[in-house]
Amino acid sequence: MNQFKKACLMGSTILGFMVSPALADEMTISNHDDHAHHNHHAKGHVHKGPLAPANIMGDHTHDKGEWMVSYRFKHMRMEGNRQGTSSISPEDIVSTVTNPNAPPPNLRVVPTEMDMDMHMLGAMYGVTDKLTLMAMAMYMTKEMDHITFAGMAGTTRLGEFTTRSSGWGDTSLTGIYNVYENDNINININLGISAPTGSIKEEDTVLTPMNTTPRLRLPYAMQLGSGTWDALPGITYTGHSGKWGWGAQYQATIRLESENDQGYRWGNRHNLNLWGAYQPSDQWTVNAQIRGETMGKIKGSDAAITAPVQTANPDNYGGEIVEVGAGFIYQPDFQSLKGLEIGVNLDAPVHQDLNGVQMERDWSISTAITYRF
Repeated sequence: MNQFKKACLMGSTILGFMVSPALADEMTISNHDDHAHHNHHAKGHVHKGPLAPANIMGDHTHDKGEWMVSYRFKHMRMEGNRQGTSSISPEDIVSTVTNPNAPPPNLRVVPTEMDMDMHMLGAMYGVTDKLTLMAMAMYMTKEMDHITFAGMAGTTRLGEFTTRSSGWGDTSLTGIYNVYENDNINININLGISAPTGSIKEEDTVLTPMNTTPRLRLPYAMQLGSGTWDALPGITYTGHSGKWGWGAQYQATIRLESENDQGYRWGNRHNLNLWGAYQPSDQWTVNAQIRGETMGKIKGSDAAITAPVQTANPDNYGGEIVEVGAGFIYQPDFQSLKGLEIGVNLDAPVHQDLNGVQMERDWSISTAITYRF
């Protein structure tokens, strides 16, 4: 059994221990609106259970006619490189790793650091008490630092350069349907579609091994969208007992086209989130979570992406990552701010098994500001 499966099994076992005693408790809390993990001030319902982490989306529905708007920000930091589960130096990469998409002598440019910022604007609307629609648009900025090695072989460093890209990413529309609820348990399913509104033709200036600086199409990691229509299925289970809460969410991104207009498609992605939460007061919720992700390699290739860098090779994408995180949600206790929630979550990987040679993930931070009316 690999590490990803072990982590998921461990998380499921922990969740089971949390759920079992809660189900055995008498249902002493009467909260009719447990189909949402947020307070429903608009309709007079107040949910007493702890809230889900700030980086969880699609876990709740809204009453008919209720709106919620949101601004979410996520920063991801990557530094260093990894081959499978082991770290690898830039010199070892250019000495031992081949690049099928480039002519000999293999790789001559190595990425060393990457920062990615995602600004997400969302809106949710309760079509009925059971069905909520959610729309999400995202503006992204990416920055990647590189080392260029001189000439056709060897480990002599020629210099460093940075590439950047920014713009709107793909846009999604999702339906969330409440299939079951009682005073303590809630289950939602969701199905969405992601439209390919993000650019896949971003370019920037690079430093080549021959000490020239042409403007080239950036590798796949620096593009802003997938270029394909994608399905977004998922299911979320949440529960609570008194001041304690828990949840599990599965979400996927399934590519609906065999390739985009540049001749490739990203691999399918599957995510499993397990979390526990505690509500020390009506205003504060603290949480901890474990998340597993698997993603396939890129299929096909873009003929315009040919630089001798690992990020230009479709085989160097995807793999398995397990992260742990912690955070909080704050609800101001002022009448003028009813409906407002502010959340923060910090995540870091505990296991990475990556396809080929890739930059390794260091940490990420997610913030969310939501307002319901």
